[in-house]
Amino acid sequence: MAPGSALIPRLMDLSPGAEALRYCFALPARPEAVAGARRLTRARLADWRLAGDAHDAAVLIVSELVTNAVVHTVSARVVCELRCDDSRLRISVQDQGHQLGGPRLSLTAEGEHGRGLLLVESMSAAWGSREAGSHSGRIVWAELPYGPEQAC
Repeated sequence: MAPGSALIPRLMDLSPGAEALRYCFALPARPEAVAGARRLTRARLADWRLAGDAHDAAVLIVSELVTNAVVHTVSARVVCELRCDDSRLRISVQDQGHQLGGPRLSLTAEGEHGRGLLLVESMSAAWGSREAGSHSGRIVWAELPYGPEQAC
């Protein structure tokens, strides 16, 4: 798989009778990758007919999470996954190396970094991070609900 290529837009079986849409892509961990992540996210969400506030929030969250992975890690690439099921969209971004303690919110206006995570927190129903396992970096995720008038 070449960095920057779309990987696997497929249906994923969750449980009997339930399916989720899943789309992954990998990009080089360089500042210009952020625009590519936004473009790929917009295109996939348009294909899934996810519109309105959930669409706009998802694009912004992808932008913030990919930016954090590029700026705050020593990664060669970042991997983004969009997963849409029932009534939520889950966004995950995995890097290859991270700061100790994981991502942190900046609770003051003086903080140079961390305000993007405040934005992620305010726009998502839930968010968090975890070790990716095998010392392969960190996964930061956010979940967005969407209404019945929006498709996915």
